[in-house]
Amino acid sequence: MSETPDPEVVDLASRIFDLARRGDTDTLAAYVDAGAPANLGNDKGDTLVMLAAYHGHASTVAALLARGADPDAVNDRGQTPLAGAVFKGEDAVVRALLDGGADPEAGTPSALETARMFGRTELLELFGTR
Repeated sequence: MSETPDPEVVDLASRIFDLARRGDTDTLAAYVDAGAPANLGNDKGDTLVMLAAYHGHASTVAALLARGADPDAVNDRGQTPLAGAVFKGEDAVVRALLDGGADPEAGTPSALETARMFGRTELLELFGTR
């Protein structure tokens, strides 16, 4: 038997996801420091790191990783934040994720496969050095 989620909790989670999308690093970090899960995921499996990465917020990604977020968490489609950042052309986010331990070979398609698909030779070289 599943319980109906508390509307206040759902509202708070929605606000936290919006902070990640907007790149409001300080406020989001304060929520995580106060107990919000660094690996909070939505109904599609997108974590806070995935949302921040996809929207190009390298400092937010770095802050979440520093607070224990998983750089390789896959969403329901098998995608990682790193592959999303490669797809979106967010080079600063790519570097923040790599600095945080992201694996270019994780996920489907992986960041490595995505870089090959889009001819991002500079990223292929960067991934090869790790």
